Amino acid sequence: MEPTVWTRDVLLTEHISPRLGRIDRGDIIVARCPMDRQCICKRVVGVAGDQFKFQGQQITIPSGFVWLEGDNKFNSQDSRQYGPVPVEMIRR
Repeated sequence: MEPTVWTRDVLLTEHISPRLGRIDRGDIIVARCPMDRQCICKRVVGVAGDQFKFQGQQITIPSGFVWLEGDNKFNSQDSRQYGPVPVEMIRR
């Protein structure tokens, strides 16, 4: 998430929005990485029903999933590698 959030930054998070299903585009969230289960901090770029082109393909985010990307697009493992992430993986 650099330059928005740097290593060793302290974050204050609220847990009400994820519990109520109020995750919106632009939100910064903490979730479990689908690849190795470590905690990740990413920005929500797409929510259920959103459509966009990615690598020449039309992507539709399914219900119950979000598309996450890091702000440092050149050095970030995110949905561009592992696809949509289940909302259940977002820290509540």
